[in-house]
Formats: sequence, structure tokens, C-alpha cells
Amino acid sequence: MKKLITIISLLLPTILLGGDVATINAKQFGVITLIPPLLAITMAFLTKNVIFSLFIGVFSGTFLLNISGENIFMAIILGFVDISSKVISSMADSWNAGIILQVLTIGGLVALITKMGGTKAIAISMAKRAKTRVSAQISTWFMGLIVFFDDYANSLIVGPIMRPITDKLKISREKLAFIIDSTAAPIAGIAIISTWIGYELSLIKDAYSIIGVTDINSFGIFVETIQYRFYNIFMLFFVVATAFTNREFGPMYKAEMRARHQGLLSAEGSRPMINTEEMTVEPKEGIPLMVSNAIIPIGILMVSSFVGFYFNGYSALEEEVLAKVDTMPLSMYAFIETFGAADASVVLFQAALFASIIAIGMGVSRKIFNIEEGIEIWLKGTKSILVTIMILLLAWALSSVIKELGTSKYLVALLSNSIPQMVLPTAIFILASFISFSTGTSYGAMGILMPLVIPLANAVGINTGLEGETLHTYMLINIGAVLTGAIFGDHCSPISDTTILASMGSACDHIDHTRTQIVYALTVGLISIVVGYLPVTFGISNLIVLPLGLLSIYLVVRFVGKKVV
Repeated sequence: MKKLITIISLLLPTILLGGDVATINAKQFGVITLIPPLLAITMAFLTKNVIFSLFIGVFSGTFLLNISGENIFMAIILGFVDISSKVISSMADSWNAGIILQVLTIGGLVALITKMGGTKAIAISMAKRAKTRVSAQISTWFMGLIVFFDDYANSLIVGPIMRPITDKLKISREKLAFIIDSTAAPIAGIAIISTWIGYELSLIKDAYSIIGVTDINSFGIFVETIQYRFYNIFMLFFVVATAFTNREFGPMYKAEMRARHQGLLSAEGSRPMINTEEMTVEPKEGIPLMVSNAIIPIGILMVSSFVGFYFNGYSALEEEVLAKVDTMPLSMYAFIETFGAADASVVLFQAALFASIIAIGMGVSRKIFNIEEGIEIWLKGTKSILVTIMILLLAWALSSVIKELGTSKYLVALLSNSIPQMVLPTAIFILASFISFSTGTSYGAMGILMPLVIPLANAVGINTGLEGETLHTYMLINIGAVLTGAIFGDHCSPISDTTILASMGSACDHIDHTRTQIVYALTVGLISIVVGYLPVTFGISNLIVLPLGLLSIYLVVRFVGKKVV
């Protein structure tokens, strides 16, 4: 221990001499950089207390960052103090602040819609169509596809609407959370108009510039990679397969059987991500239950989001792109560029706030409540989200600590050397998943790996004799592996903000959601490798690989899964 502390103490003067702090820390700490995320994840599964586990993870990181010489006591004190600075920094980030406001505001909006009887009206209306467990799950899946433009909005909109229906049909909260999570990032990540695409296109363009290609059509590249986004495609199909066959396996089977036979939608002793007692706002007695009390506010939320993405992104465009957009303002090019440049967190907050104001106005005009009561209902809805906000802040603080420690850089250096051509896409998929799992961010994994993968894939391809269309296809496979592996790892991670929001939207215990989902995610991830990336890398056509992958998904569900009866 004494020797370890002495080595680590060398970090301070190295930093003072200059350099990339994360890179220096990665070299100095080595495998120790994995302690904070692994500790947080392990503690979460052992204690089932996410806040405590994240706190311990953050503290272990700040402790390491403040170790100097042999003064462990001072490192403990400074590490504890540094936790507050990390949390405050997370709140000060404009993107994170927008997400916090967005989550709180949508929580208030849902409470207003519920008080006006909108949620109950939709539940009654959809119950006429979704009369079975199969139709309820497919309806939830389909609604997730409709809200394709943003993964956060997906989790926050679909869950509260579908929860009364799935509860009535005794579908576990874990299964609802899984369906929500599986139609959030997997669909937003491949949608050609979404809050993701601008980031993905910029990564592709910048990475190609490293190898001297500056006139690349990054959107065209993105579209071509969709056929190699195996995890996204297979996961979307996996949800449908489990719904139609009514088969589950692993912890999800136990959860579904519990809900079906014991009527326990959540496990005994679970801690739902939102306070369902506070969130439950009964419709005012004597009012007519109208679907429009939900459809209008939610419709305004979605339309306002689309309009906001366009104009917010438009104001952020560079002059050259702006000139092109002005010549064809309603073209696909214009939508892709504006949506990609938009600050999604701010736009969604603005849209949710506007929808909340409209909802209050509707409630007042329809004599359901007065303005003062409407505001009180809205505030009650926001209070039910406070646990989620605390978890998000700690997750972001942990991400900040991990970034400063250089965890991602250590993983890249450890796993990316001397990879053969035929296994490179698979190795990249696994590496991207490791990084996003341990850091809790798919964006971070994409940003770290894309500048490395495109030059690496290009060099490996050329060195092994690939050229022309064959080299181009090889590059597409590797790019798809980065973008998809990041989503796969994020899907498995209990410290991911999208996983947290899926738990919140479904009112599910976060660890129960992660524990049940990770088995399914690993199954689909393995199929993505064995039936997806390995075959296409060896030259097998996607016309064969994709149908074979879908068939594999069905066979696994059919023969590994058990009937929920």
C-alpha cells in the first residue's frame, strides 16, 4: 500500500508540468482507474441502493484524485469535499441543467394530465384495444417507435401513459421498463432525424478528416451504417418476439410470473424510481374523462419539440451550412442539420414548460381546477421526481470523476492494440460496450473511440490488401460497431442516465430494471457478435446476416424462454 501511494503521489508534479490530465492519470493509475465505476456498479447490485452506491463510487474517485504522499487522512477529507464540487459542476453544465429542468417539468405535466383525467381516459380507450398482455406490450413498443426523436423524451412520455394499462394486465414494472429502454436509445440512435444524429455525423466527419478525407458525405456514411447496427435492430425485434410468444427467461421470467400470479407489479422491498403515492393524482370527481386532456398537452409537447429543435439548431448553424439550409428550409438536409445542432435538453425543457402552461389553461377553462390548484398539482408532480434528480446528479459526478481519472483512455490503451483485421469490428463493439458500461454514457464512448477507430480500420484494411468498395464496407462495419457497441454497454449499465430515466418512467426499482434487462441485453449483444459482426467481416452478405440474426433471436426466445402462464 505504501509503495502504491508513493507511485500515485508522482501524479501531482506531472500535472503541474502540463499535459492531458486524463492521459497522465490513465498511465499513472492504470487498472486502479476502474475502481470507481466497478465499485458503484457492484455496490448497486449488492445493496440495491443506487444513491448510496453512486456516492461511494464518486467518493472512491475523488479520494484517488486527491491522494498525495502518504497523507491518507487529508485525501479522505479532500475527497469528501470534492464530491460537492463535482455535483455542483454537474448542475452548472447547461446540458445537465436542461435535463434536470426537463425531467421536473415533464413530471409536473404528467400530474396535470392525470388530474384532468387524461391518463385514465387513454387507459380506458387503449384498454379496449390492448385487452391482452401481447397487445399491451406491442402498443408500448409502437408508442416508443413514435417518440423516435429523443431517447429521454421517449422514457418520460411512454412510461406514464402505458403504466396504467400494463399494471391492469399484470405486466411487471421490470418488463415495462425494459420495453421503454429498448425503444429509447436503440431507435433514437438509428433515426435519421433525432437529437443524436448531429453528434454522430460530426464524429464521423471529424474522424475521416484525420485520414485526410475532408469531402466525405457523413450523412451518407451514417445511413449506410444502419444495416450494420445489429444490436439496435435485433433488440427492437427481441421485444416483439417476447411479446408475441409470451415467453421470458432469466430474472424477467420470475418478475413476470410474480406479477401474473401474485399481483405484485414490483418485487417486495423494491424502491421505485418515483414516489408513486405522490405521483398518483386521482382525476377530479364528476369530470368527463376525455382523451383530449392527454392528447393535446402531449401533442403540443411533441410538436413544440420538433419546432424547437429546428429553430434552436438553426440559430447554432455555421454560415456555410446556414446558407444551404436557407435555400431549402424544409428539405431533409435542413432538418438533419438543424436537429443535429440543437441543444436538445433546453428545447425539451421549453417544450415541456409550454405544454404544462397549456395543460393548466385547459384545466382552468374546463373548470377542473383553478390556476392556484393547477400550479400546486404541477409542483406535486415535480416532487415525485426528486429521487431521480439526485441519482442523475451523482451519475454525472461519477462520469466526471471517471473522465478525470482517465478510465476510458486506460481501457482503449489496454484493449485496442494488435487486433487482427477479421476480429477488429467485434473487438471495437466489445470495447465500446466496456467503455459505455463503465462510464454510463454512450455519447462518451462514441466520442472517445470514433477518432481512433476510423484511422485504425483504414490502416488495418489497407495493410491487409483491402481497397475500393471492400475497404469502404469494412469501414462501415467498424463505424457501426462503435455506434452500436456504445448503446449496448449503456443499455447494460446501472449508472447510465437513459437506464435511470427508463426506470423512472415505468416507476420501477432501478436495480430490478437493470438486473432483468442486462440478461436480455447480453443475449442480444452475443447474437450481434456471433451472427452479426463476425459473419459480415468475413464477407457474408447482410441479406443473409440480418434475417439469420432475426431468426436467432426468435429461436432463443422460443426455446430458452418459458411461457408466462
